[in-house]
Amino acid sequence: MARHTKDSKKVDRPGRHVSQKTRVMVFGTFDMVHEGHVDFFRQARALARSTGSGKSKKPYLIVSVARDPIVARIKGGRPRRSEKERCALLERNTLVDEVVLGQEDGYIEHIIAARPGIIALGYDQTGEFVDRLEHDLTNARVKVKVVRLQAFRPEKYKTSKLV
Repeated sequence: MARHTKDSKKVDRPGRHVSQKTRVMVFGTFDMVHEGHVDFFRQARALARSTGSGKSKKPYLIVSVARDPIVARIKGGRPRRSEKERCALLERNTLVDEVVLGQEDGYIEHIIAARPGIIALGYDQTGEFVDRLEHDLTNARVKVKVVRLQAFRPEKYKTSKLV
């Protein structure tokens, strides 16, 4: 089972050989995990198999959970569950290999520490970090592919519509 640390250091599931896998990183609040999130994780994992290198690598999905103060600032209110509860919820998801807490200030160091080959963004992810992501990655000399994923029945599976 994946474990997390507050300082975003990697704590892997026992027995996983990470170097033989394509590291894919996603970000979010994850107050609940619904079918839209499950599809999001599946799409992100599928990116590892479609890297175009000719070799099929297995996915290693890293889920970065937004810190409570960040959620409050971006969404205008505290999350329904604490960051610790949200991490525990994701650790039980079999599609997730590693759970980390995001930074409280910034995000580049957090990404560098995770070493993803691909960053997968949700169809509706916007805001200060997303808008500057590719520019900031380039400035930090971090080479990572950024991919926007497709929506999965957003009229039904969107957290704001389910709560």
